[in-house]
Amino acid sequence: MTDDTPTTPETTGDDAAVARVLAREGTRSAGYTIFGASGAGRADALQNDSHYDDFRDGDQFDREDRAALRRVQGLSTELEDVTEVEYRQLRLENVVLIGTYPSGTLTDADNSLRELASLAETAGARVLDGLLQQRPHPDPSTYLGRGKAEELRGIVASLGADTVIADTELAPSQRRALEDVVKVKVIDRTAVILDIFSQHAKSREGKAQVELAQLEYLLPRLRGWGESMSRQAGGQVGGAGAGMGSRGPGETKIELDRRRIHTRMAKLRKQIKGFLPAREAKRANRTRFSVPSVAIAGYTNAGKSSLLNRVTKAGVLVENALFATLDATTRKYETPDGRAYTFTDTVGFVRNLPHQLVEAFRSTLEEVGDADVIVHVVDGSHPDPASQLATVRDVIGEIDARSIPEIVVFNKSDLVDDDQRLVLRGLEPTAVFASARTGEGIDELLARIAELIPAPEVEMTLLVPYHRGEIISRLHVGGRVLATEYVEEGTRVTALVHPHSVESMREFEVVTAR
Repeated sequence: MTDDTPTTPETTGDDAAVARVLAREGTRSAGYTIFGASGAGRADALQNDSHYDDFRDGDQFDREDRAALRRVQGLSTELEDVTEVEYRQLRLENVVLIGTYPSGTLTDADNSLRELASLAETAGARVLDGLLQQRPHPDPSTYLGRGKAEELRGIVASLGADTVIADTELAPSQRRALEDVVKVKVIDRTAVILDIFSQHAKSREGKAQVELAQLEYLLPRLRGWGESMSRQAGGQVGGAGAGMGSRGPGETKIELDRRRIHTRMAKLRKQIKGFLPAREAKRANRTRFSVPSVAIAGYTNAGKSSLLNRVTKAGVLVENALFATLDATTRKYETPDGRAYTFTDTVGFVRNLPHQLVEAFRSTLEEVGDADVIVHVVDGSHPDPASQLATVRDVIGEIDARSIPEIVVFNKSDLVDDDQRLVLRGLEPTAVFASARTGEGIDELLARIAELIPAPEVEMTLLVPYHRGEIISRLHVGGRVLATEYVEEGTRVTALVHPHSVESMREFEVVTAR
């Protein structure tokens, strides 16, 4: 049997083998796109991106590239034929969603299932139906009860679905047992989120982070197809007549895949760690020049990138889809009195965010943890904004950033009526109502940021030699110059500086006689 999984010039040896395992398990690596990826099966609500334009959002160079990648129908993913799974490629899948909920939580379960539908459509699937079962705890064997699983099998067969998605993270045994009943591929919420991340990652660091998260998720879920995972060979991997070294148990195919995955994960961790010095250098440069930083955090599809574009014309890709942004983008801005600070757009959060992604994207989330102010963007038009607030604050707590000043922004206020505004005001009395589309609340938000970012407040008189011009530059960028005089010894400057910059300026301070 030949293997049609393509490899890039950079993927050889064990890396290519890992790519084949990802393809066989129905998981796409961020580095290996086979067919295309943008989701022709999205709902109309996710396709309506006509209100994004150059006036507010800058040049949207990435939109055409992403829109050019489409999925195709056909090529069923049913598990009856091993070769079909071995050669599974990216395609438009027809899916049925399932979930369970304890008594009294139907509304939350319904909202969660609707969000799962949006995730599936963003990943490029067509959602055919959804099934919720009330039970205190999921069945430890098949997630749904045995009777409900049989009912699900009939629904899948009647609708012609080829994938079932569970609104939770399934144990490997639950996934296998449910597949045995319904006879089609079964995946969980985590797999869908990882799939979306693999499609949207663009930078080298983003791709490495996504692939690492995928492999951590995949490792305990490796499984064999027929005898393809149980073949064994001795030390020389030879036939029966290869002589000494060819006999003995050797490694099974699944053990070989596990070893290759461990090797690839170690390589990815080293690669991600290698990106750290460059990121720390940029952050140290901002600190050295006393440039405050503002991080935009929030739920996925809350409008974070649109808000950044509205303020700075950054040109960051905006799309009415979940997890359109994965790579952090930083832009410079100034307060009305001329103080410079940075705006950073970060990856969105979602309820039940896979812990693999929190760990893999910890380096990106550091931008939130190191910020001076967090702009917490909430979709004001969402049916359950309270859960969005709670979810994002939980993740902020995980990265030890609760002590950072926070500005809550209810975005998309043009879609919110007066009654909804009263409810939202009850959730957060000090929140800003804003709209990246109409511009409402943007000036109020910028004024609030100007109040919260650290201000230069220590007045110093410095005598800076002419050959130390970088000190003058630092004062102009990170401080506030009040007076300048050029004398024989150098430049005499009176300026307001940040408290944490005082010590670095001491050697140039002019001590006035009293």
